[in-house]
Amino acid sequence: MRKLSLLLIASIGLFSILLFTSCNSNKKNAKEEIATYSVDKLLAEAEGLVDKTVIIEGLCTHTCSHGAKKLFLMGSDDTKTIRVEASEEIGSFSKESVNSMVSVKGKVMEERIDEAYLVKWEEGIKAQTAEKHGKEDQGGCTTEKLAQNEAPANTELERIENFRKRITEEKAKSGKAYLSFYFIAAESYEIK
Repeated sequence: MRKLSLLLIASIGLFSILLFTSCNSNKKNAKEEIATYSVDKLLAEAEGLVDKTVIIEGLCTHTCSHGAKKLFLMGSDDTKTIRVEASEEIGSFSKESVNSMVSVKGKVMEERIDEAYLVKWEEGIKAQTAEKHGKEDQGGCTTEKLAQNEAPANTELERIENFRKRITEEKAKSGKAYLSFYFIAAESYEIK
C-alpha cells in the first residue's frame, strides 16, 4: 500500500511538472510568434491589428525625401500601399530600400482624420507652419496620397476639401465622422 501511495504521489508530481512546463512553453512560444503579412492582407485586416506587432513584407516604392523617415510598401498593385515610419532606433531608411523587397517588424497604428484634424491642418497652412511633403505644386507627397486613396488635388486646401467630402460619405455609410488610415511604426527592417 505504501508503495502504491508513493507511486501515486510521484505520478502526480511528474504530471504537475510536465503540465507547468508545457503551459510555460506555450506562453513563451506565443509571445515569440509574430505573424507575417503581405501588404494586401494587412490592409484588409488592419482595423483588428491596431497596436499589435507584426512583420510586413512588400516592395518599397518610395522613401520620403525629407530624411527618409518614411518608406512605402506596395502590395499586389499601387492601390495597396502602406506607410512605414522609422523609429528613433532606426533613424532613417536606407535609400537602397527603394525597388527592393523589404521586411519590416513594427506596430500597426491608426491615424484618424476628422474635422478637428482638418481645421488644425488649415490653421497650419495659414500660419505657414504646416509640415511640407513632396512638391508644393502637387499639394503633398504623391506616394502618401496614393496610400490614402486620395482624389487628385493640386493644393493642400484641395486635399482638405476632398477629405471633408470623404468624411461626409463615410458618416452616411457607417456613422463614423472620421477616416482611418493605417501605418506601421517600425522597430526594425531588412532589405531582402
